[in-house]
Amino acid sequence: MSTRQIEPKQRGFLLVNSHPEGAAATVRRTWEEIPARTDGREPVALVLGHSAGYGLATLLAGLRQHGIRGVGVAFEGADNGRRTATAGWYRTGAVADLAREAGHDVRFVNTDAFSDAGKAEVLDTLAQHYGSVDYLIYSLASPRRTDPATGVTHHSVIKPLTAAYEAPALDFSGAEPAVSRIRLEPGTDEEKRATVAVMGGADWSRWVDALHERELLADGFTTVALTYVGSEVTAPVYRQGTIGAAKEHLEATARELATSPGVRAAEGRAFTVVAGAAVTQASSAIPSIALYTAFLHTVLGDDAFLSPARQAMDLWDQLEGRTPLRLDDAGRIRLDGWELDDEVQARVRELWEDPDSGLLKARSGAEWFMSQVRELYGWGVEGVDYGRPVETDLAWPARG
Repeated sequence: MSTRQIEPKQRGFLLVNSHPEGAAATVRRTWEEIPARTDGREPVALVLGHSAGYGLATLLAGLRQHGIRGVGVAFEGADNGRRTATAGWYRTGAVADLAREAGHDVRFVNTDAFSDAGKAEVLDTLAQHYGSVDYLIYSLASPRRTDPATGVTHHSVIKPLTAAYEAPALDFSGAEPAVSRIRLEPGTDEEKRATVAVMGGADWSRWVDALHERELLADGFTTVALTYVGSEVTAPVYRQGTIGAAKEHLEATARELATSPGVRAAEGRAFTVVAGAAVTQASSAIPSIALYTAFLHTVLGDDAFLSPARQAMDLWDQLEGRTPLRLDDAGRIRLDGWELDDEVQARVRELWEDPDSGLLKARSGAEWFMSQVRELYGWGVEGVDYGRPVETDLAWPARG
């Protein structure tokens, strides 16, 4: 047991410890945001990257509204005595509790999803408890990936391509938000290749192949991978940069998977899903994205800025046929129309043109962004008593 008094520890824009009760509270809040309903089908789903961001929202919406069964996969760290467990570790425990209380059958595997050993462990769990998979949701985010075929570890970078990138950014490392300036030199061809190796579609394709080899693709199997397009404001460092190259590879992989032997035999489907902006651990690390998101929230407000949970509900309704698929010319499912509305983007650009003045007008948006980053780690969550000791050494959910 490890009951202790903890306080947030921040290093730059990152918090290096998590609050278990705060992290659990954010999961319960998202759960309650999703109206409960029962479709009766209870499809089997494999959610890769279930412990944060859109992966977490998609899992919760699937449980709450479609009764999904299956496996969630993440790679989280336990309490080690010096540092608390990761927020994703605590969030997983909260999801397990909610699922159990609601009578849902879901198991969680903590493993390196990029590795062959991790895939084998997950597939064994599926084969033993669930059988064929109706949905594979691919929402993994990592700064590095070891290719199991070569043993080479690739590291992703956030850089522009062809030209240096200079832009304003939101400095949220202190108590008050401020505008800073950044300059990023162009990435090399090798850095681009490494980023594609980490964030592109290679691992997604390996998962589909592995399910096919184990005869675990259900008839009508559908797989989706989460992606992002974003604004012209951030395009030089995102869609036109190393990350954009990886996203293009991911989108090309969707087209390849749609005609791959396994998916074709299952008469299945493969899509990338373009989600809207959100505050995640990954997005908060991308220069300029934080300031852009703060401006976007200022323009839209709480109601029109769609949370990952609301977008996940929309996605499941499209996948399950409750609403028609909204596909763009590239065959991608779109959830981001609210963000890329012409009027919304015009108002964001007005703030971006003079970021210091823009931040004064968007102070509420910047403070909202900072609070959202803290909540990613379980800090600053309404209703949580941070003044009392808490148990930090919590077990990973039992598999039943």
